[in-house]
Amino acid sequence: MLAVGITHFDYVPENLASLPAEFLSHSSRHHDVEQFRGREVIVIGGGSSALDWAALLYEAGAYVQLVARQGALKFHGKLTGKERSLWERIQRPQTGLGPGWRSSFYANAPAAFHRLPDNLRLEIVKKTLGPSGGWFVKDTVTNHVPKLLGHTVQRAELKDGKVCLKVRAEDGAEREIRADHVIAATGYRVDLERLTFVSSAIRSKIATLGGTPALSSTCESSIPGLYFVGIAAANSFGPVMRFAFGADFAARTVTKALGKSLSRRAESVAVGSVVTAK
Repeated sequence: MLAVGITHFDYVPENLASLPAEFLSHSSRHHDVEQFRGREVIVIGGGSSALDWAALLYEAGAYVQLVARQGALKFHGKLTGKERSLWERIQRPQTGLGPGWRSSFYANAPAAFHRLPDNLRLEIVKKTLGPSGGWFVKDTVTNHVPKLLGHTVQRAELKDGKVCLKVRAEDGAEREIRADHVIAATGYRVDLERLTFVSSAIRSKIATLGGTPALSSTCESSIPGLYFVGIAAANSFGPVMRFAFGADFAARTVTKALGKSLSRRAESVAVGSVVTAK
């Protein structure tokens, strides 16, 4: 079973990827902000990682700027601890993926999600639970971090020891911004070719759906006995597989499948032994 999480799938857009490692890194590669104290840093992205890093860098004394495609940033609301009324719970049931009936379906019925048409599953996974940040960084990001919202990076190059990004606004206007370093908080994309610990012969035989393994109802790939869980299983079982909350379904499903497989093998061995004895 492959439960590789997001470790192998950090994504950097092609128009940034040519920058040397000294000037560019993915947000997943860092755990210490002190190295950026007093330096100019551009954070690319509008999701949780981008907003967390923007806030942390500002608080650490870096000169940080946030660039995001979204025209407005989204933040999760702070839990008040106030008990919800029965009517509120009926209208918007609380789930491991947040409130609402759609979230309830995605969180509690991944097996049913698997039965949806392929194109519909891909569309739902692509659009559900988009970029948003935690409530605890909202004040810092909103009030203290300079932002270029509704902007996309067009080109990146080095000039005089700085990273120069050409960015374009939604109205087509372009501008250039500079920094000592760029942190790409640009998410993750499943790419089986990056699982180099799996032989190329095996990787080439894995049937895919939207670039991810096409899985059976038991999380089994087209190669018998090879199971995938986590983000690699999202296109098969829904958005819940992108989060730790989906581990419960994955564990129960794969355990049950492996149990049946072992039982069949044991029965086969037993039958073979009887035949041999005769």
